[in-house]
Amino acid sequence: SSWVGGCIWIFFGVTTQLIRRRTDLSPDMVSSPPCSLSSLPLSSSVRYFVKMAWAWTFCLLLPFIALTNYHLTGKAGLVLRRLSTLLVGTAIWYICTSIFSNIEHYTGSCYQSPALEGVRKEHQSKQQCHQEGGFWHGFDISGHSFLLTFCALMIVEEMSVLHEVKTDRSHCLHTAITTLVVALGILTFIWVLMFLCTAVYFHNLSQKVFGTLFGLLGWYGTYGFWYPKAFSPGLPPQSCSLNLKQDSYKK
Repeated sequence: SSWVGGCIWIFFGVTTQLIRRRTDLSPDMVSSPPCSLSSLPLSSSVRYFVKMAWAWTFCLLLPFIALTNYHLTGKAGLVLRRLSTLLVGTAIWYICTSIFSNIEHYTGSCYQSPALEGVRKEHQSKQQCHQEGGFWHGFDISGHSFLLTFCALMIVEEMSVLHEVKTDRSHCLHTAITTLVVALGILTFIWVLMFLCTAVYFHNLSQKVFGTLFGLLGWYGTYGFWYPKAFSPGLPPQSCSLNLKQDSYKK
């Protein structure tokens, strides 16, 4: 299922790029399209919501992982171990965004206008450039492509535990888990929609490709490579008949 999810995400990204190229959008249309986020009445709120993608994902996955994993295992220690996946995700988010920021800094220059005219060499940082009314231009790897890819795939991985969860419909636990599933489903749909908007309207192709690759690398490096091993937060609990890899981290 991990490979399928990753392949679907890659296919989705490539398809949106092909659609964009086939529509022959001019640069002006791409930078300010009639249906882009910048034209929405609540554009600033939408963009802030996307920037906080990891926070929203973290807040919903925390109770979901805790409830489902404790219901299946009954072991508080194992639940805490699985919750450490959120700490790993936070570290990946922080490290990758820091890398992106440094790359933009070391490859960028300050200009007098958005048309990249008149280099202002006296301003050596993006912050200083913006404070003095300049425009900083560097290789800006798409943080949105990275974050939305990583968050969506992580949600899909953690929700794979659902086929193991069986609760009484009249029990409050069933209501809580169902509510979280619906919320996570809606959140995933929003992340996919925002990824589509980013793929079509923002950044250039190479910046989006690198951002998406970082997201895929973060996902596969954890769920595909590290988590199946013994010394790791582990994969979502599943029966041995369905996932023999869990033997390596079950006590």
